[in-house]
Order: sequence, then structure tokens, then C-alpha cells
Amino acid sequence: MRIVVTGSLAYDYIMNFPGYFKDHILPDKVHMLSVSFLVDSMKRMRGGVAGNIAYTLALLGEHPLICASVGQDFGEYQSWMQHQGIDTAAIAEIENEFTASCFINTDLSNNQIVAFYTGAMAHSRNLSLLELGLTPRDLVVISPTDPDSMIRSTEECRALGVPFIFDPGKQTPRLEGDQILAGLNGASVLIGNDYEFAMMAQKTGRSERELIESTPLTFVTRGVEGSMIYDSRTGGNPIHVPIAPVSEVVDPTGAGDAYLGGIAFGIARGLPLDVIGRVAALAAAYAIEHHGCQEHRYTPEAFIARYTMAFGSALELVS
Repeated sequence: MRIVVTGSLAYDYIMNFPGYFKDHILPDKVHMLSVSFLVDSMKRMRGGVAGNIAYTLALLGEHPLICASVGQDFGEYQSWMQHQGIDTAAIAEIENEFTASCFINTDLSNNQIVAFYTGAMAHSRNLSLLELGLTPRDLVVISPTDPDSMIRSTEECRALGVPFIFDPGKQTPRLEGDQILAGLNGASVLIGNDYEFAMMAQKTGRSERELIESTPLTFVTRGVEGSMIYDSRTGGNPIHVPIAPVSEVVDPTGAGDAYLGGIAFGIARGLPLDVIGRVAALAAAYAIEHHGCQEHRYTPEAFIARYTMAFGSALELVS
């Protein structure tokens, strides 16, 4: 099985605000909001949802193929990905454009204010999965990027009969209700956090329960409360997966992407649902313990050892 990851590739500018955003926002003045946060650190790091997901898959021993568009400044990032075992053959470079950039400001409560410049990402709508020779034995991850690109990818997956994971993620505010429903049509898996599910329900006019039941498998993350797995094929009780223990919460940025990478890995390997959830939770824990989305490292052997310490037997991961 090949795993193809679509989504954004970007440079992340990670900033930390040594205070609390809430102390500087006046609720009765939000109609004329004008605030400036003086940050005490900033780093440029490799990121983008597709890059983060693919990095987790590579750490776990997979060799994912990324399908995305980038700018003229992407050379170093691409070489680095190839060194990690990520296939970059389907990445398109756009001349005279810059790679998408994400500016992330985090306060002391781990609240975030994010600004995203699309740059070359806007051209991803011109990329096609039809030329990649995909079959129903493969798996496509459709993660946040240009909305038209996301919907095109779902249409092409349906045409090819290729199973796909749909993750609207941080593009949920930009997606229209009919686009969200189009993404759910034929999806094998739906992933989102509880806030995103509430927003999807508002945009589509569907209840959260209806959204959950619209795909065979649904994963809903709930922060420190862990995540819930719903299997509409069996109609059984949802599976609760606790978070994996972390040594220190350093930076939550990219934890959701690492979680999705763990889900894709588990599905590709045919692991039991509870094991898939724990793999995802542990992958997210590694990301939380470091600044940036691709600064952590582990071997598959180290991952299995930590999984055993956190959750018990890891026989399914060894076989």
C-alpha cells in the first residue's frame, strides 16, 4: 500500500508571547479590534500539514509520497525530506512564488493566533492524483490546503476507487457547507477536533452525530481528554483513547498533524482501532515535547518501547 499525502507545505514562523492573549482583548471592543503582541522569540521551521503528516509516517517506517505545490525557496526543505525517506516526486515548484508561510503566536496558556500566507499553495488546485497510478489498495490523506484542491482530490479518489482520509482541519472556516459534505462523500475516515466538528455542523446544517455517522470511521480529538473513535460499520460503543504521557508540554503546534500521521500509519498497517488511536496519541506526544512540528525524532524501535511503557503490550506493532 502506498500512502499519498496531500495538503500544505509551508515554513512555520513560531513565536512565543510571554503573557496571555485574554489580558489584552476587551470583549466590548472586538468590533474594532487592534492589538499587537510583542514576542520574545521566533524561529523559522519546516512545516505545513502535509509535511508534518509525512514526517510522522517516515519516522514510523513508511515512505509516503507528498502531492503539493511549493515556491522557489523550497530547495533546502525538499532535500531534507528526501533524506528522511519521504518521496517528493509529486511536489510541483511554482516559479516566482514563495512557499506558503504560517505565522504562529502562542501564549502562556498555549492559546494560539495564526496567520497563514498561501503563496504557492494556491496552485495546488492544478495538481492531479490521476497521474500517480493509484489503485484501491493505496491510501490518500486529504489534509488542509487550497479548498478547491481538497475537493478535487476527493473527486479523483472517488473516481479511482481509492480510500481516503478527509481532514478539513484549519481550513474548516474557509470551506463552505457543500464543500465539507463533498469531502465526506466516499471518505473512509473523517478526522477533526471537537471545535472543528461543531463548526462543520454549523456550516452543513447536520448534527455532529450525523457527521460522525457519515463515514465508516471517525476520529474526534478532545485535547487533554484524549480522543474518541467511532465505527459506524459496527454501530458499537465509541472507543476512548487517553492521551499519551508527555515529559513536558513545550509546543502544541503540529500535534494534530502528528496524530493524523499515526492514524494513517495504523490504517495502512491494518491495526486494531484502539491500537491505531494509541499510536496516534503517542505520535502527538512526541510533537508536543518540542518546539516546531518536525524537530522531534525517534526510531520505530524507540516508539514501540515508549508505547509499551505508556499503554502496555505492543505486539501488534512488532508483528
